[in-house]
Amino acid sequence: MLRGATQHFIKRIALYRVELPLHEGAYRWAGGKSISVFDATVVRIETRGGLVGYGENTPLGSAYLPAHPTGTRAGLEELAPSLLGLDATKINKVNSVMDSVLKGHPHVKSAVDMACYDILGKHSGLPVCELLGGRYDDSFPLYRAISQGSPSEMAASVDKYLSEGYTKFQLKVGGRDLAADIERIRLCRDMLDVRAGPGVLPLFCDANTGWLMHEAMQVCNAVSSLPATYIEQPCLSYSECLSVRRHTTLPFILDECVDDVHVLNRIIQDKAADCINLKISKVGGLSKARVIRDLCVQHGIAMNIEDSWGGDLVTAAIAALAQSTPPPLLLCSTDFNSYGPVKMGDTTCRRVNGRLSAPLEPGLGVDIDAAALGHALFVCEE
Repeated sequence: MLRGATQHFIKRIALYRVELPLHEGAYRWAGGKSISVFDATVVRIETRGGLVGYGENTPLGSAYLPAHPTGTRAGLEELAPSLLGLDATKINKVNSVMDSVLKGHPHVKSAVDMACYDILGKHSGLPVCELLGGRYDDSFPLYRAISQGSPSEMAASVDKYLSEGYTKFQLKVGGRDLAADIERIRLCRDMLDVRAGPGVLPLFCDANTGWLMHEAMQVCNAVSSLPATYIEQPCLSYSECLSVRRHTTLPFILDECVDDVHVLNRIIQDKAADCINLKISKVGGLSKARVIRDLCVQHGIAMNIEDSWGGDLVTAAIAALAQSTPPPLLLCSTDFNSYGPVKMGDTTCRRVNGRLSAPLEPGLGVDIDAAALGHALFVCEE
């Protein structure tokens, strides 16, 4: 039961921009795309009852999904006036208002939904992980994304991150040079097998929509004998991916085309994937991600629970959803706040030996440093 009867009506919304550089210079994926500094938008929601909640959206640049940083802020400026006066703890109603005021643009709404969960957690005295169903175990496994480079460079990266405790790896493939992609997969698979034993550790070969169907099939056929090797989102469209899925025996993951519960229903009907990547902002926030998560659980579809990118706030939200997911259905998750040096605030949500734990404090469990946010770019208040 919630503590007290105070209603936390939204009285002020502020937006901040935070740059998130990478430790390793650049993150590269299919088609020659790369990024070295991420543009994060942080939403601060203050209620009349005195609670403050924070949310974040950090797109992977502007060439990955139909989302980009300046679009996030423009959408939030459009939404903000309609949110004033709403009770931030009534999250379903907040989402209904957002959907009626702004069609589409789920990444814009995700940060608001996240901030409202932060407020609800603080109001109820519960961590967001408990609000999403309750935590399993003490921690959960992380994957490390291996930026696209030469086959030898990528194998060396796998070796490095194995030494840091990671046990799952997402390999960025998906180029026009299929021989190079095949060699990337083989060398990294060999590295894992030498270090841990054949097939002990999984390797997710993520093409990020970078292959045509005939290219994807060439790669799938070439690596079909490799143990614990998954193919992830080989082609751009759902139908193209489904064609590849029906012609390979490798475990199959869908990512970029999974953007709402209707697509998931189609995946279930078509048996189009063994696993999915569930990105919180891509589906509109924790509220809608939880619906998809729970439906996947019912149908035995394993998930990588993550987001497009993010800092401390996104990582805490990921951890809350991941740790409240039954472990057999949690393929892995991610710790974006370890990829760069910027800290948005104090939090216990930091990687330890390749694993992560959701905070135990009420809300998201991130004590925001005002200096890290800087000056507000936009303020809307009563």
